[in-house]
Amino acid sequence: MKIILASSNKGKIKEIKKFFDEFEVIPYTELIKSFEIEENGASFKENAVIKAKAIYEKLPKNIVLADDSGISVPALGGVPGIYSARFAGAQATDKDNLYKLIDELKKNKLKKTPAFYTAAIALATPYGVYTTHGFMHGDVIDEARGDKGFGYDPMFIPKGFDKTLGELDGEIKQKISHRSKALEFAKIIIKTIL
Repeated sequence: MKIILASSNKGKIKEIKKFFDEFEVIPYTELIKSFEIEENGASFKENAVIKAKAIYEKLPKNIVLADDSGISVPALGGVPGIYSARFAGAQATDKDNLYKLIDELKKNKLKKTPAFYTAAIALATPYGVYTTHGFMHGDVIDEARGDKGFGYDPMFIPKGFDKTLGELDGEIKQKISHRSKALEFAKIIIKTIL
């Protein structure tokens, strides 16, 4: 069974392929030309559904999996939230976004403050659209530590740990991550509809 990923983010593709090792997981860009999808939803869930439906329209009769995820810092009013991937601008890199959030913490004199990751997974299938969520709570710090993971991982310390996701082994991240939790539910849905 093929699962088509509505993503071209290398970090996400790697994580999702590893998680769904019993299925053939293919980024949509290997099947059709990459195209811009306007993520204009008001939540992670809405944006994940928008992406899944957009790819499903071009590749019907498949299971299309889309992820929308990000980090929220309550002390900063919930930013970057759904704007995590473009926090430092439309063409921003992961490093640009990371350092912009570090700068925001420093501006607000926050060395360490609670934060959480959210992952919304949308599955567009011949039987309808399904969604799941996963969360990971912890703290963000005003510096980047470690070079593992991607995105905001070098500044996020998960609850119960004293190292950032950038310092922790990838196997640990896979067990505790927001995306893994949401994918676990998505796997149940996929196995139910197959």
